[in-house]
Amino acid sequence: MRISRWKTLPLLLAIGLIATACGGNGDTDEPADTDTDTTEDADDADEDADADADEDADDESAADGDPVSVGLLLDLGGRGDESFNDAAAAGVDQASSEFNLEVTELEPNEAGENRDELARLLSQEGAEIVIAVGFLFEEAIGAVSPDFPDVNYGLVDALVEQDNVAGLLFAEHEGSFLVGAAAALKTETGRVGFIGGVENPLIERFEAGFNAGVAAVDPDIEIDRNYISQPPDFSGFNDPARGREIALGMYGNGADIIYHAAGGSGSGLFEAAREVSEDTGSQVWAIGVDSDQYLTADEALQPYILTSMLKRVDVAVYQTIAAHIDGSFAGGPQEFDLAVDGVGYSTSGGFIDDIVDQLEEFKEQIASGAIDVPNAL
Repeated sequence: MRISRWKTLPLLLAIGLIATACGGNGDTDEPADTDTDTTEDADDADEDADADADEDADDESAADGDPVSVGLLLDLGGRGDESFNDAAAAGVDQASSEFNLEVTELEPNEAGENRDELARLLSQEGAEIVIAVGFLFEEAIGAVSPDFPDVNYGLVDALVEQDNVAGLLFAEHEGSFLVGAAAALKTETGRVGFIGGVENPLIERFEAGFNAGVAAVDPDIEIDRNYISQPPDFSGFNDPARGREIALGMYGNGADIIYHAAGGSGSGLFEAAREVSEDTGSQVWAIGVDSDQYLTADEALQPYILTSMLKRVDVAVYQTIAAHIDGSFAGGPQEFDLAVDGVGYSTSGGFIDDIVDQLEEFKEQIASGAIDVPNAL
């Protein structure tokens, strides 16, 4: 278990103004000027005092009193997964840059069986709001939240029926439809692939949307599918070696574009895309997930990342913390779909610039309800 603590400090006091008010003119060799108008000095002193008072008031307002204690529960892989966890952490980092926060960050052990313990620890130690990243925290937050009614919880990808728990839910199937359409529009072999981290209903939403997007462009395109692990084994979200192995098999079978919804395992897909492209001289592509993975991947891998399905976990986490701070926090489901740009696709690298118009047409049809994207297989 890794524990990181950091605090966004209040704005510094205006030291220069204070020093000026206390330090005089700094010339100790000159005698004091006894002809100075005492009324003018008094007026100047009043102005300095008013300025200092205004500055102190501004500082106090910026600090907004004591820091708000925030707990962040990342899932396996933690910061640095260049995907789901990093997106959530980015939302906390943004909040830290704007508000006076004290953040305690925890992640489960390798087996992932101590989620309940971590959620309870943060709640007991004074966290005012706890952000839990991923559906695997559903049971833990469900068990802990009733015992701490004064603590607010933001639970990503799951819903717990408690007034103090906001379920941050995303239309992954809608965003996946768009990258599926992109894959269908860009494939040259007529065969694409999908790699899931762990086979469960949530990740199947990604696959269902991807399949629908491919079929909307060309129902004759073949789709290979594979999952890295099966519940209760959730290692598939953090196994790049296995992700690479599966991707190599799909590319070898004729797929030239593969989409992953596999967390940290996706880096193995990117490595495979580079390896195959360089070894064969024929370009193959990977599609990222959650974050714009073109921007987070190693520079050497960027030429092989066609696009990414954006799942704005960063926005949801930031908004949840902000709502807690301004008193507008509400429990229950909080929906982030295509209509509010809660999901989408990236254009970094310029590799899909030629098909953006077509993707935007699909986006408008989904947002308007003209296309109903399936959310299950």
